[in-house]
This record gives sequence, C-alpha cells and structure tokens, in this order.
Amino acid sequence: MLTAQPKPTSLRRPEAISGFGRHQRLTGKAASFSGFRPSRRAAVIRAVISSGDSKTGVETAEKSVESNGSLVSSSGSGSISVRAVITIRKKMKERLSEKIEDQWESFINGIGRGILIQLISEDIDPVTKSGKSVESFVRGWLPKLSNNPHVVEYGADLTVPQDFGQPGAILVTNFHDKEFFLMEVVVHGFSQGPIFFWADTWIHSRKDNPESRIIFKNQAYLPSQTPPGIKDLRHEDLLSLRGNRKEERKLHERVYDYDVYNDLGNPDKSEELARPVAGTEERPYPRRCRTGRPPTLTESRNPIQFMFLEMKRLRRLSRTLFSAGRLKALLHNLIPLIVTTLSSSDVPFTNFSDIDKLYNDGVLLKEEEPKEAKKNKILATVMNQMFTVGDKLLKYDLPAIIKRDRFAWLRDNEFARQTLAGVNPVNIALLKILKYMASRVGNHQRIDSKRASRISVEEAIKEKRLFILDYHDLLLPFIEKLNALPDRKAYASRTVFYYSETGVLRPIVIELSLPPTSSSPRNKYIFTHGHDATTNWIWKLAKAHVCSNDAGVHQLVNHWLKTHACMEPYIIATHRQLSSMHPIYKLLHPHMRYTMEINALARQSLINGGGIIEACFSPGKYAMELSSAAYKSLWRFDVEALPADLLQRGMAVEDPTVPGGVKLVIEDYPYAADGLLIWAAIKELVESYVEHYYSEPNSISSDVELQAGGMRSRTRGTMTKGKSHAINFGQYPFGGYPPNRPTLMRKLIPQEGDAEYEKFLQNPEYTFLTSLPTQLQATKVMAVQDTLSTHSPDEEYLNQLHHIHRLSFNDPEVQKLFERFSVKLEEIERIINQRNKNIQLKNRNGAGVPPYELLLPSSSHGVTGRGIPNSISI
Repeated sequence: MLTAQPKPTSLRRPEAISGFGRHQRLTGKAASFSGFRPSRRAAVIRAVISSGDSKTGVETAEKSVESNGSLVSSSGSGSISVRAVITIRKKMKERLSEKIEDQWESFINGIGRGILIQLISEDIDPVTKSGKSVESFVRGWLPKLSNNPHVVEYGADLTVPQDFGQPGAILVTNFHDKEFFLMEVVVHGFSQGPIFFWADTWIHSRKDNPESRIIFKNQAYLPSQTPPGIKDLRHEDLLSLRGNRKEERKLHERVYDYDVYNDLGNPDKSEELARPVAGTEERPYPRRCRTGRPPTLTESRNPIQFMFLEMKRLRRLSRTLFSAGRLKALLHNLIPLIVTTLSSSDVPFTNFSDIDKLYNDGVLLKEEEPKEAKKNKILATVMNQMFTVGDKLLKYDLPAIIKRDRFAWLRDNEFARQTLAGVNPVNIALLKILKYMASRVGNHQRIDSKRASRISVEEAIKEKRLFILDYHDLLLPFIEKLNALPDRKAYASRTVFYYSETGVLRPIVIELSLPPTSSSPRNKYIFTHGHDATTNWIWKLAKAHVCSNDAGVHQLVNHWLKTHACMEPYIIATHRQLSSMHPIYKLLHPHMRYTMEINALARQSLINGGGIIEACFSPGKYAMELSSAAYKSLWRFDVEALPADLLQRGMAVEDPTVPGGVKLVIEDYPYAADGLLIWAAIKELVESYVEHYYSEPNSISSDVELQAGGMRSRTRGTMTKGKSHAINFGQYPFGGYPPNRPTLMRKLIPQEGDAEYEKFLQNPEYTFLTSLPTQLQATKVMAVQDTLSTHSPDEEYLNQLHHIHRLSFNDPEVQKLFERFSVKLEEIERIINQRNKNIQLKNRNGAGVPPYELLLPSSSHGVTGRGIPNSISI
C-alpha cells in the first residue's frame, strides 16, 4: 500500500506561469470517465479529506479500482468516489534525451508521484474557514492517448464526503523537474454531471515555484456572487497576475503590468539605432506589457525575451504552424536570407519584367542558413514551408489585385476603389470645405464632364459628392526629416475624389506639399489627370506618392497603432483586474489570443530601430515618432467603433432604422457596408450578454473588478487618451504588387528645369520604377505582407463557438446568445456573397474586379483575403 501523500502547502498565492500563449484546442470530447487506463492491478489511493474532525481535521478513505477504471465500491455511506481526468499536451520530442525525459515523467506519474490535484469546494470548511478540500496524486502507467498524438489523459481518484458541496477550484502542484502544459481537468462522479476546469496553461515545476496553480471551474461569477469557499482564491489569483512592479520577470511568472516603449532602440550596438522612448508626455503612446528586463542605455533587447519563451515551448508542443511561429521564422530566418542574397547588389526595378520575375522565376536564395534555423528544427520546418518551389527558391503567388487584371492598378477608378474596398479603407472622408485648393481649382469650376449640366465644386460639396484622403497635417511636420534620409523622398498629400451619379469614384486633384521655404512659402504642387503623355506619367507618379503615404499610415497608424498597440493595455487591464471567473473576462478571452506575443515579435523585429518597417516604409527611423503623433492627435476611444468612425469622417449619417444605426453616404462602400453588419451582430451579442449578468440595479457600478479594470486601462494604459481585420488580411492581395502600393518613394517628381526632367522625358517608365522601393526592399515587404495575410491552420474565427464559451456557461440562456450570434454570422456571410454578385455594386463586381471578401467571417488557412479571426493574432 502506498504511504500517505504529502499534504500541499496552504492556499497561498497560486503558482505563476510564463507567457500568455494559448494552444490549439482538442476537438471532440475533452475527456471521458472510461478513458483513463490505470495499472492492471487494483490500486489503492489515499485521499486526504478536510472535515470537522477536531483532532486531525482529516478523514482517510480507501477504494479499489479495477483495470478498466470503473468504480468497484464507494468508500462508505458518508462519502462518494470521484475521478479527475487531466488532459495534458505533451511536448514534441526531438532528441533522445527528451524522449528519455518523457519516459521518466510517465513513470513518475505511473507511481503517483508527479502531479498532485487538490479539489476545492465552493463551501466553507467550518474548521479551516476556507473551502473544503480533498487531494490525490494522478496515477497510471498507461495514460490514454487521444486523436492528437501529443495529447494524453491521466486520472486522479478522490473520495469526498457527502456534504462536500460543489467543486469550485482545483490546485495543481507539479513535482516533476520541468513544466508541463495542462489543457483541462474534468471531474466525474458528482450528481450534476462532469465538471469542467478549463486550464490551457503551463504548470511549472515545484522547484521553480513551490506555490500551487489555481484553476477555477468553468463557471462565470460576478465578484459579489463568488462562492465563499473560493472567494479568497479569486483574490489570490489576481494578486499573482499583478506582480510587484519591481524585479525582473521570472520564467514561471504570468504577471501583467504596464511599461513604456523603451526597448525599440539599440544604442549599445550603434548610435544610429538610438530611438526616443514612446509613452512619455512628449511622445504619448499606449502602454506595452512590462518584462522587467534590466536596463542598459535603454531596456535590453535580449532576443530570448520573456514572452518568446512561451512561444518557443508552444511550437514544441504541436506540429501545427501557428501564425506567430510563421512570423518568427520569417523575421529570424527568411529575411536574413533575402538580405544576404540581394543586399550586395541591391538595385531598383528598371522595367516591369523585373517585377514579373518575382512571380514567374522567383528569387533563388543563397545556401547560407542563419544559425537559429539550424538549431531550431521547428522554425526550419516552418521556413521551408514558405518556399513555393524547390529548396531555396522563394517564389510569390500572383497578388489578387493583378490576378484578374494585370493593368487594373494603372486606372484611376481602381486607385479610387481601393480607398473604399482596399487594404486601407478607413481614411477616406467627406470633403466639407475646399479652401486650401480654392485658388487653384476655383469654387465654380465644372468637374463632371459626363453630366448633362456640369456640376461645380460648390454644388458637389452640397450634394456630398466630394471626398478626400488627407495626410497633409500628419505628415508635413516630418517631411523635412524624411527627405534628409538616404533614398527617401516624400510629400504631405491631399487627394480629392468625385463620386459620380453612376456610382463611380475617381480622383480629380492631388496636392503634394513640401515644407515652406523663404523662396517658396507655399511649396505646394497641384496635379490633375491630363490627356497628353507627359501629364499622364506625372499623374502616375503623384498617385504613387499618395499610395506610399497611404501605405505608411495604414501600417503605422491603422494597423500597428490602432489595432495592435492600443489593444495591449486593455488586455493587460483585463488580466490584472478581472478574474478568469468574471463573465466579462470569459467574453473577452478568445479575442486576446496571441496578441501579446505578436506585439512582442513586432517590437523585436518589425517596428524596432533598424527593423523592417524602418527599412522599407517612408518614415524610416521616424516611424514610431510619426505613430506617436497620430496617437496624440487622432486616437480617441469614443470614436473607434465603426459607426462613430464613419460619422466622424462624414461617410455616414445617423439612421436608427438600419444596422449599426447609420446610413452610408456612399452605399457601395464595401468595408463599411459589410462591417456594419458584423458590428451590429457583435453589439447585439454583447448587450444581451451584459444585460443577462447585470440585470440588477447598480450591478455594474458595484462590480469592483470591472470598475478597477476600466480605470486602469484609461489612465496607466493609455496616457488619458481595435481597427478590424479588414486592414490586415488584404495586405498581400493588394500590397504584393509594388507599383500598386509602394511602401516608400525614392525620388521627388521631376519638375521642368530639373536635371532629372530630361531623363524622365526620355524614359518615363525608368523614372517611375526607380522611384519605387528597391528589389530588396520590395522583396522583404512582400515576404512580411504574405505572412501577415496568412491564416494559420489553427485559426479560430468569429463565427465559431469558442471552447471557453461552450464549456463555461451552465446557463442555457447564455448558450442561446452565442448560438444566435453564430447563426447571425452565417446569414451575414450569405448577404456578403450576394452583394459580391450584384452588378450594380461596381466596387465589388465587374470586369477584373475582385469580390470584397475581407469581412467574410470564415476562411480556410493560407492567404485567402477573407475571414475574421477572434483575435488580433497576426
């Protein structure tokens, strides 16, 4: 008979864990009572049961288990036998030593010395004044295998008194030498049926952290409704998440805390890589998660960062290629190969055949591999899957924008269409005044030659037919600094569009501005579409400069800042202030998946000093300063919701009779039209969900966790100051062809009298193409955009009922809310597909026009140009 197992330490702060990664959930049933396979001989397991015994405080009961795992007998009339089935995702074993470790771990679990489970009741023990508890080690020589070869189930048998009450939490203690990944625990044997404890977390070794890890039952409780037996545990768990804001982070910690962006530069390596801190009063910015890395001249940028440790372990667990793994392979393996191959002979495109070769011939990369790729087999595997043909031939798929019509990008109507249905459809606005162009254009100039009675500028404004893409005020303060950078030339731009009665948007005027000088106090250039060859080529260059500005604002402001960076402090606040039992936490949790990891990767290799954004986009080393300026002047929480954003830009008017409560000024505005359907469905779900849990008067104001969370996110997180997936997954379909959407321009537009003007007249194609990014810059951007536009195989989409939602709510009313939401999204998908077949909607249908699918809820994996994942995961 086994000797009595050691009783765990008292219920202190729970064990903390590293990272925030979540893993692909196991499909099908999580566990079953008959799934556990114990040793063939009957096993006797001692369970320690807290009771009212004043002498010892425990009772001991024994029970026998047959080889098939069924219960032979109960342990007495005053107790019942239950079984906890523990689902563990095993690491991928790549080396012999790891396989030996795996066998040793199985042996330790087999003899009942590896994992201790303590079941905590929602009821108070009158002696201990805390939740009643029972405990047992997991035991079994042959754990049950699942459909996934890396997922196994173990079992722990416990005996509980009849008056134990409902289980509310489980404490898990790891006696192994290394951590393991706990997916969930399911307790069988109680009269109400299986009780689920969703974990999805690392359980670190007791050697690293002696405190047990708390896992709560999948049941939503407001703070005031927390059962007394687990109330203290709820508080303790939140304390562990907040940390002490002092020392460097430990690997086992799961602390969520705030910090400024003081780790983007690397002045220890080079003075050229020094970057100012973002998040100060001078340069406001949303907060990032504090890692506690020791400071050098700035916070050290050790590549083995706190959050990446979680991601590395994550990739060792499964063969599934997560988005974060793909991005990391790109940044640390593929990009260096591209640079090695092209940097020594980095040249501009000189003719369109050079661009076509990227899709027809590809880029044959040199044989050298970065050391990290050689060491890390998983990353090497990910990287190899990024090559289309051959071992080292990087060959790009033809982007969607030219797949149907390779000359579409040349046309004015396509240039305009992309402001409504492209990758950045969130900046076009209704034009209300035209003072800055009045002297050049004239208020009474006729602008619609196809209309029987040509319309004047004043009339067009009154009829809401003039729209603007305005990057003047944001960019002008930076233009002088940008143009001082090598091979960078930019203007501050304004572009005016006219929306005709036939439903076609077209650009009519482009204004490009340079900083005023003594000799040219205005320094503005006005361009219009002409009919002669010279004017046509100049017009193409002007449009390219506008696209370059649009690409920079899209990447730095709308994608990085407003989508990724602004979301991070709210994720931090949610984890710091809301217990995992909180209904709002359970609602939000699926929508925070991988965001912190992706943001950390971006700070390491995308937006960092000398990173890809600085190397390949117009703002260069001033990229984050520009992003900070946009945050200071443009970002407001109360206008980020889609209807409010559309109203602010004048693209819609209030109308309570339509979805979203607004009516579009341009009906054929695919991003807004589809987005409002999605937004209205989400709003209906959230309002119904919140009303269900906060039905009592003052229930929101009395929720101490919710009120503290909101206050923290507004103050510490955002310095008293998420866009949708429509601006992410279309990056390669639209940006994968450099002439359509150049990320920077290398030359100003030649003017009469300039030395370059004569060369331009002799070979305008050469001038145009050599103004675009170089072949190295374009290839790097295409690689990044291809990765950012790729759905991972384990993507979780908005229309799928998430694992935490399916198991967390015993309330059938809440289940119905999510089921109705899923049905609503299926209906929206049908509506969008019908719209894409409507020949009257010219921005999503026509010769060579790709359908607008970026806001279709579902998608397959890969670059699809469609699908709404639950979270900002790439």
